[in-house]
Amino acid sequence: MGEVTSVRVLEGAERGFATTRLDDLLNWAKKYSLFQYPFVTACCAMEFMGLASPRFDVARFGAEAPRFSPRQSDLLWVVGTVSQRNAPVLKRVYDQMQDPKYVLAFGTCASCGGFYDNYTTLPGTDKIIPTDIYVPGCPPRPEAVIDGLLLLQDKIARGDRAPAIVKPRSDIVSPSGLVPLGRKERA
Repeated sequence: MGEVTSVRVLEGAERGFATTRLDDLLNWAKKYSLFQYPFVTACCAMEFMGLASPRFDVARFGAEAPRFSPRQSDLLWVVGTVSQRNAPVLKRVYDQMQDPKYVLAFGTCASCGGFYDNYTTLPGTDKIIPTDIYVPGCPPRPEAVIDGLLLLQDKIARGDRAPAIVKPRSDIVSPSGLVPLGRKERA
């Protein structure tokens, strides 16, 4: 089937106009209205709570209001270790979410099982549900999680469903080997 196009004329001010595709407009709206469902199981929960603090303020990215019902959310945050006993519950939560649904694996344990190399720990959320964004770190810094959220928003705007990994930031190191904190170094 070919692409269906239609022209809509909106009555209103005669000063200016804008044109866009309907898919682009809908993706833009989805990008800034993410309702999160936190599936928090382990120590990464403290960093997850830090995201809502005034310092990092995840609300400015349109993902502030947590929904504790999967039927009202579209972004599943898998925060921490997922055990074999939790895996069916996580799968059920994912299945109850309405489309479109996105998954963000928060931390090394959710991404690949972490340092747990045993039979009780699930070696990554992608073994049971499709995962869109992987945020590595034990625990990941809130800045890395915000980078993951921005990466997810870019993927939503493009309509891309391929998995992505947040790249680590590199710190600017001075010649003495220390990271400068506030003042600029004099030459």
